[in-house]
Amino acid sequence: MTEGADETLSPEVSLEERIGYLEKEAEEYKDLLQRVQADFSNYKKRVDDERSEQAKMANACLIQNLLPIIDDLKHAVAAIPSEIANSDWVQGIALIEHKLGEILRQEGVCRVEAEGEDFDPWEHEAVMTEDGEEEGKIVHVLQEGYKLYGKLLRPARVVVTKRKADEDKED
Repeated sequence: MTEGADETLSPEVSLEERIGYLEKEAEEYKDLLQRVQADFSNYKKRVDDERSEQAKMANACLIQNLLPIIDDLKHAVAAIPSEIANSDWVQGIALIEHKLGEILRQEGVCRVEAEGEDFDPWEHEAVMTEDGEEEGKIVHVLQEGYKLYGKLLRPARVVVTKRKADEDKED
């Protein structure tokens, strides 16, 4: 019991005062219990959210290791000579490339938008520049970038425009 409990149990204290004191004490315990329950509920939600996030990101390392293989497969499919493009073997390879892309999408992987976009250092890695009318535009993607559930797995490697040097200013 709290302080003053001995006083409420003494015979000099009226029954109404005892009841009032005990009701107040019961209310304090009830408030404390409700706070503890709310804290525990919030803790459970936070732990569940963290577990869910960990489960989503568990495959991130594996996916990062697969990205270069997927890149190579895409390049191979893109470079198929037209005279053999309709062969069953080549169509099978193209189907494998398509299925891998679908599996990545189902796992929450998406491409980083790049070509024609403004350069964003959080999502793009500029590896070359070209002269252009408008500075900071992506004109070519050298390597696709990917995100997993909105988190960057690999930045897109891109060619970005820089403003043409005005030759007239030098004259």
